Amino acid sequence: MEISTFNPYTGSELGKYKITDIEGVKAIISELKGNQLTWRVDFDKRIDMLRESRNNFEKNAESLATLMSSEMGKPISQSLAEVKKTLWLFDYYLENGEKFLSNEYVQTEAKKSYIRFDPLGVIIIIMPWNFPLWQVVRAAIPALLAGNSVMLKHASIVSGTSLKIQELFNLETFKSVITTGKIIDDAIKYSDGVSFTGSTDAGSIIAAEAGRNIKKFVMELGGSDPYIVLDSSNFDEAVKNSVYARLQNNGQSCIASKRFLVHQDLYDEFTKRMFQEYSAVKVGDQLNKDTYVGPLSSSSQKEIIDKQMAELKTMGTVMATGENYGNVVRPTIIKMNRDYGEEVFGPIAMVKGFKTMEEAIKLANDTPYGLGCSIWGNSEKAESMAPYIDSGTVSINKIVASDPRLPFGGTKKSGIGRELSRYGILEFTNIKTVWVN
Repeated sequence: MEISTFNPYTGSELGKYKITDIEGVKAIISELKGNQLTWRVDFDKRIDMLRESRNNFEKNAESLATLMSSEMGKPISQSLAEVKKTLWLFDYYLENGEKFLSNEYVQTEAKKSYIRFDPLGVIIIIMPWNFPLWQVVRAAIPALLAGNSVMLKHASIVSGTSLKIQELFNLETFKSVITTGKIIDDAIKYSDGVSFTGSTDAGSIIAAEAGRNIKKFVMELGGSDPYIVLDSSNFDEAVKNSVYARLQNNGQSCIASKRFLVHQDLYDEFTKRMFQEYSAVKVGDQLNKDTYVGPLSSSSQKEIIDKQMAELKTMGTVMATGENYGNVVRPTIIKMNRDYGEEVFGPIAMVKGFKTMEEAIKLANDTPYGLGCSIWGNSEKAESMAPYIDSGTVSINKIVASDPRLPFGGTKKSGIGRELSRYGILEFTNIKTVWVN
């Protein structure tokens, strides 16, 4: 049995990949377990080898970015930015990893008492196609640096990227496996932990399997994030940033702003200006350097968006910037008459007005998700809303974005656990108490 990958803009086949069966996956996990026993011992060696990995990614930035864009439709400029952000992540952990993993001494009546952070073993990371490099490395690098081995099960449509990532890491403790979701679910019992990024429905299945086998897991799931524009906002900045906030990665981002909540005094003008900005972006072939919005990742993703658009048309006024074709969905704004809290994974912005800050908070939280929230307005006034927003991140006068220096994750149906920063590297460690008399 094989998996084929396709360019979502041209429809041309890019590659064929043989699926690894459960016995093959078990053999890879067994190999990783053996290699991890040596890998965990020498922190300095881990640093040196990960620095070599980092240099491999830098040297191959353009070819890797082209492969990513070809397989899943991301504009090439954004793929190059994704590789650059990956290098930042490497640098951050290479500089701070030793400090994050150092023993933490606690004064007690013991002769010596402290907390140490030991690796768990083999971590399975199950990753999506939308950020085919960044999502992988933000789980893999801290896990590897902590002394774990990592097995990557990537989305099938980016199988070529998956194998390229393994090649560039060039470590005996990192392996990519081309297989099915069912096989990887069956393999969780042989691992020591699971990190998953993807849909809430798939995350529920994986979390249940991990729970059944008492395996540690971290889940970064969907989002239907609000973008709140207060009457005290810098209007031009709020409009300008609404473009990338929604259209990044062709609108296929869990942290992209999807519901734009605008103060009623600004609503009409904001919607008008937003439509003008959305109409001006370049749409087309993702490999053209000036393309801002490329195709959706696949025909199946396009079918999902078409179905959601049929629902949304009954809930508001549609403002399309042009005709869709193939897997391309042009930026679209919908002036909503009522709430739609589900995640829309495409370049479609839902806009709704509010009268008071209390109403804005209620609308922002009126979704099963809680990943990120962006608020535009007077910084003190906007910050006063932060305690009442149900999300893992609140960004004020800035779009929501992950940053290696800060923990990232969600609440409600947007996930469990945290990635990045010191919190992320400790997720897949045994936080061990040592007491010495």
